[in-house]
Amino acid sequence: METKNIMIVGVGGQGSLLASKLLGRLFLTKGYDVKVSEVHGMSQRGGSVVTYVRFGDEVFSPVIDKGEADFIVSFELLEAARWTEYLKKGGKIVAATQKINPMPVIIGAASYPEALEEKICAAGIELDAFDALKIAEEAGSSKAVNIALMGRLSKYFDFTVEEWMCAIEESVPQKFLELNKKAFMLGRRA
Repeated sequence: METKNIMIVGVGGQGSLLASKLLGRLFLTKGYDVKVSEVHGMSQRGGSVVTYVRFGDEVFSPVIDKGEADFIVSFELLEAARWTEYLKKGGKIVAATQKINPMPVIIGAASYPEALEEKICAAGIELDAFDALKIAEEAGSSKAVNIALMGRLSKYFDFTVEEWMCAIEESVPQKFLELNKKAFMLGRRA
């Protein structure tokens, strides 16, 4: 199998590391060679972060170069727009519509860009954007945005819901398991 590439982008503290571990576990159980990068960026301070997940018959590096990502999973719209050059032709972006102001916007040095969804689509990119924060809150916690996004991403893979649920069970602490399973299913159905 040709190597497939998934970038997970967002803002520090949103759970991108858990999402990448969940994907890595899922792909390993299916017999793929998997490489997962560490989080790159200001993960503890609310800055931009990116994690790479690559899987296939044989994967030599965890790094994804520009124009190679089959999927970009974005926790925030501006982060989706920031990383579009990494998406391959025919790739997809699965994104939360949530907007988190970066520091230049917070201090008044810049404005949050307008109409990001329209701009991404106008560039010929397939964007699957939805209100993952609302879904996470419906599941029981705003911190479950990451798993709601994984639910939405799951629609693009041939793995069964049971296989995804096993990966969640192996990745999430027991006390948060039902909440995350609910967030996954709500994201998948959204």
